[in-house]
Amino acid sequence: MLPRIDSIKQQRQKLGITQKKLASLTGVSTSMINQIESGRSQPSYETAKKIFENLSNLEGKSSSHTAGDFCSKEIVKLKPSDTLHDAIKKMHQLSISQIPVFDSKDIVGVITEDGIVKHLASTGGLELKNAKLEDTMDSVPPIVDWNTPANVLVPLIRYSKCILVTKKLKIVGIITASDTLKMME
Repeated sequence: MLPRIDSIKQQRQKLGITQKKLASLTGVSTSMINQIESGRSQPSYETAKKIFENLSNLEGKSSSHTAGDFCSKEIVKLKPSDTLHDAIKKMHQLSISQIPVFDSKDIVGVITEDGIVKHLASTGGLELKNAKLEDTMDSVPPIVDWNTPANVLVPLIRYSKCILVTKKLKIVGIITASDTLKMME
């Protein structure tokens, strides 16, 4: 699956290349790149694929950032025996939208605002204080190594609420959607 077409301009500008350069690399006209970026034209799948491949290759050459550069080192954790009420309270206190769930040192899942809302909708808003996280949490989020290239993280975060980061097989950080925005700066 390709990234969103409307992200081309942002990616190109982040890399500091012109429309003319991207057009040359992709094998299309500068006018076509301009029309795609402005939303006046939809590229074929093959053209879009070539554009994103070129942007990705350029990003790989221009950036040596890794997951370790962007992760938050302080991981807020909950236990499977904690309740939804505990999770909601902690999310509000810390202004976060997901919390990994650990059983001792092992990651067993993640509780998210979306997951809580789905649970509340299915139970009519009852059982907040008694509902255990082990019964409502989502599956284990993706786990990447500290040295994973940053350009791999954006597609992952699109399908998961967070990514955990390991160093020497120990979980040492977390990357959320807001952390991936740091990469765009």
